[in-house]
Amino acid sequence: MEEARVPSRYRHCELENFTFTPRLRTASLEYAKAAAERFVVEYPTSTPFGLLFMGPPGIGKTHLAVGIIKQLIRLKSVPSLFRTFPDLLREIQMSYNPISLSSELSLLQPVLEAEVLVLDELGAQKPSDWVRETVAYILNHRYNENKVTILTTNYLDREEFQDARKALGYTLAERIGEPMRSRLYEMCKTILMKGEDFRQAVKQDEHRL
Repeated sequence: MEEARVPSRYRHCELENFTFTPRLRTASLEYAKAAAERFVVEYPTSTPFGLLFMGPPGIGKTHLAVGIIKQLIRLKSVPSLFRTFPDLLREIQMSYNPISLSSELSLLQPVLEAEVLVLDELGAQKPSDWVRETVAYILNHRYNENKVTILTTNYLDREEFQDARKALGYTLAERIGEPMRSRLYEMCKTILMKGEDFRQAVKQDEHRL
């Protein structure tokens, strides 16, 4: 998994171990896991189409995204790459320093060319013209080249926004721009995940022991 750049924190993530207690189980989480498993089985499809896992923090979005590419690499030898979007942006910004050994092109090229890309935490970076231009460049390039992209985001669409128990104050479209949200409808199937924060629930259960 070194070439895929899956962080150590997520090395344990598999589709098989995406489990939840009866208290945390929701229909949307079961659907999300089934969609991830089906994605692996059906890959590649005649029309390249990715997934957009959307939901509150701690719900398991990254777990499923990592589980997918690990299965694709292991079972189908699919060249895949994991990048956290805020980290990628920081690395690009650092490459502008004259003493940097990296260039913007060297950082972006693997992201643009990976057969399957996981882009984690879309929308987490504070919006700016540069951030939105970078999002647009990556997504438009991958769309035009028929590359499959799997994304995760804590930000919801407007129709779901009012019901979010932990609303972050913005919709996804407000974070990345309406044109790019529209582009994602063409690139990905949206998987809305609802439920409790797994990490908080585990800590609460530990305190009860």
